[in-house]
Order: sequence, then C-alpha cells, then structure tokens
Amino acid sequence: METRRKIIIPLLLLPFWYLLYHYLQPLTDWIIDSMLGLEKGAHLTEALRFFIFEIPKVLMLLTLIIFFVGIIRSYFSPERTRKILEGKSTFMGNILASLLGIVTPFCSCSAIPLFLGFVESGVPLGVTFSFLIAAPMINEVAVILLFGMFGWKVALIYVLTGLTIAITAGYVIGKLKLEHWVQDWVYQIKVGNSEDGEEKLKLSDRIRFGYDAVKEIVGKVWIYVVIGIAVGAGAHGYVPEDFMASLMGKSVWYSVPLSILIGVPLYSNAAGIIPIVSVLIEKGASLGTALAFMMAVIGLSLPEMIILKKVLKLPLILAFIGIVATGIMIVGYLFNYIF
Repeated sequence: METRRKIIIPLLLLPFWYLLYHYLQPLTDWIIDSMLGLEKGAHLTEALRFFIFEIPKVLMLLTLIIFFVGIIRSYFSPERTRKILEGKSTFMGNILASLLGIVTPFCSCSAIPLFLGFVESGVPLGVTFSFLIAAPMINEVAVILLFGMFGWKVALIYVLTGLTIAITAGYVIGKLKLEHWVQDWVYQIKVGNSEDGEEKLKLSDRIRFGYDAVKEIVGKVWIYVVIGIAVGAGAHGYVPEDFMASLMGKSVWYSVPLSILIGVPLYSNAAGIIPIVSVLIEKGASLGTALAFMMAVIGLSLPEMIILKKVLKLPLILAFIGIVATGIMIVGYLFNYIF
C-alpha cells in the first residue's frame, strides 16, 4: 500500500506541475507588473522578474526528475559499477566508465574510496579517471537545469561533449602510463569486497531510494540554486550586453582559455553555476565559451583536487588538470565555430 501511494502521488502531481510550469511566466508577469506595479524595463524590475520566474521552475524540474533518476541510480551501486568495469579492455573500458559515471552516485567526498576500490579491483588508471571525470561533470542536476533553461539540444550537446572529454582524457592518461604517480600506499591497501552484502532491492526500496535522492540532493543544492539565480538575476538586470560580448563573445580569441582559467579555481556545482551561464549567454557570451566555463567549474573543482592529493602525486594531478582543460578548450572553440 505504501509503495503504491509513493508511485501514484508523483504521477497525480504531473498535471499540476505541467500547468504551473506552463503558466509560470504569465503569473510572474502579473506579480511584477500588476501586483507590485514595477516599472517595465527598469534594471530592478527585470532582475526580480528573472529571479521570481527561475526559482520555482528550476526546483520543480529538479524535484520531479531527480525522483525518477534516483530510482534508476538504485541499480548502480559503487560495488556493482566496480564489478562491471573489471577486466574490460582499455578503450571500451573508458567508454563504459564514462557512461556509468552519469548514473552512479558520486561527489568529491567519495573520490578516494571509489578510486581505491577501482585500483584494488584491477581497473586501469585511465578507465578510473574516465569515471571520475564523467561522474561529477555529467550529473542529472546539470542535465535537468540545461534542459530547463536552454532546451534539449544544448543539454544533449553538454552530455556528448562531457562524455567525449571523459573518454578521451581517461584514454590519454591510460596510454601515458602514469601509475608511478599514484601514492605508493594505494597499491598496498586492500579494499573490502562487499559482494556478499549486496542485496537485491524490491520496488518499494527503489521508490524509497528516489524519495531519499530528492531529499538529499534538493536539500543540499537548493541554496546554490537560490544563490546562482540571484547572481544571474543581478547580471540579467544590470550587466550591459556589450560588456559580456567583449569579454566572452565568439569574436574574442582568448575568451575560451580565459573562461577556463577563471572556472578552474572556483567551486560550485551545476545548480549554482548554470543559472549564471544562462545569463552569460543572454548577455552576449558565446555558447562554446559559456560551456567551457561551466565544465571547468564542475569538472575541475578545487575541493576534488585537494581530496585526490591524498591518493595522487602532484604531477598526476597537474597532468589530469592539463588534459581535461585542453579537452574543454577544444570543445569550447569547436562549438563557437559551429554555432
């Protein structure tokens, strides 16, 4: 009975969510123009309009899709992912690891146990890095927000380019034979095998997993959503279009490497950075430059690099940053050329 209720409630809410999403823009305009009576076109007015419209839209998309993605994720525990990758050939292993990174739970704090588990199981170093790159960069939050703000084409572009970077970077790292730059103690440790403890989940357990995913992920990222949209709203209302076009436009040759240099030391997640990227594009930044900035912030986060320092020597961390940053730069220039 409890399982049926947890399935039926989200399905019954779908029409409500659709109607609210469909009429969100007219409702926002009514609040700004009629109820508050603010002057149309003023900087503050347009900043508030952006803020009031984007917050419920983003949170609705996150809540609905994370629930279903959470159910899918219940089929891919770290242990099962590790087993799938064991014994795979190099290039196919890079492809498979990158695809699994999309649906496997991952955050910076889990980088070390995942890395240790993969190494102990005999997963090649390059395959491990393909997973470590794809998992944070191509996550459901990023895809949901990109879909909601830019449409399915940009979301698909982001997924494909992220996969390309993860596969290529992992393959290159594997071919360079950089295992000697892994901390010596890593190869001496034995990670426990939880094969016997892995249970087959019932449907009710997977539904509960979806609810828990919503509570955990939305509970963690909502503040980043608000901050990111607030920053984006300020830029939407006050930043001149010609300023962003001159700094991050397609005609500026240094815009892509500059955006990566700015993005690498920053720390944010998809929920906080995508609303800002939306405004950057609106104000004149090119798509390739904006995507490069976003990938640098999400895929090369400073906390993850600090955590990985415990298992990797500095030359390997620098090689990792350099290879991934080069891939991001190529993607940025490519999409600036195409679009």
